[in-house]
Amino acid sequence: MNQEYQKYLIIASKLDPAGINITTQLSQFGDYHFYLIDTEIVGDIGVDTERINQYDFIIFASRHQSEKKEKTLSIHAPGNWREADFGGQPEKVCKTSAQFLKQAFQKLKQNADFYHLTKDYQVTLECTHHGPLIEKPCLFIEIGSTEREWKDRRAGFVIAKTISEIIKDFKPNPYNEIAIAIGGPHYCPSFNKIQLNSNVAVSHVIPAYVLPLKEEMIQEALSKTEEEVDFALLDWKGLGSSEMRKQVTDVLDKLYLRYERTSDINKRKY
Repeated sequence: MNQEYQKYLIIASKLDPAGINITTQLSQFGDYHFYLIDTEIVGDIGVDTERINQYDFIIFASRHQSEKKEKTLSIHAPGNWREADFGGQPEKVCKTSAQFLKQAFQKLKQNADFYHLTKDYQVTLECTHHGPLIEKPCLFIEIGSTEREWKDRRAGFVIAKTISEIIKDFKPNPYNEIAIAIGGPHYCPSFNKIQLNSNVAVSHVIPAYVLPLKEEMIQEALSKTEEEVDFALLDWKGLGSSEMRKQVTDVLDKLYLRYERTSDINKRKY
């Protein structure tokens, strides 16, 4: 499905200072459809499914929390590869668009660079994780990782500007190759480079910490990518041991899914 989306909904939680920061600032860029929920955004309670289903694409504006308290501006698709510790359902992920994620991430990096936020904040993809589980294609765009960053008006402005631009400018690119990604840490340094600097668009990311790989994970990632997936992108070093690399490639071979290493993509000339 190579689809141009018409109706967008931005969802944030009234309990979330980052979500309020972003949505408040987004209003200056135009009239958008907002849905401010009374509960935490990752939970499935409090989300009106009928309301969401009236839209083509959902953007969750949210805070990000991490143990290391790193300053981050991040983008990811929601879902759970194994347990559902933070909303959603076990082993179920949301629909997302590789091309929308790619273009949104590129705009986020451009805006963060232009407004000099990259000296303070790391701009990064995250692997697919946490809830809620909804039927419509979606992504999370987040400010991390403490109260100070959540309320940072510069960070809120950059995220809001990114949302306004992706909604206005998104166009499917027939020249993109579409990939799901496997391996590496929660933050995705190898896949960040691919998303920014190559012709490859990445949708769902399966990190090393949920391995060993199951066929159902791949099937879920393929079926929940809006576009037809061309191949699996492997962070070869980020798969760890030779045994784990073989386990992953055996599953992909069984499913007849082609795979390439990030290092091979980086060698291409564009």
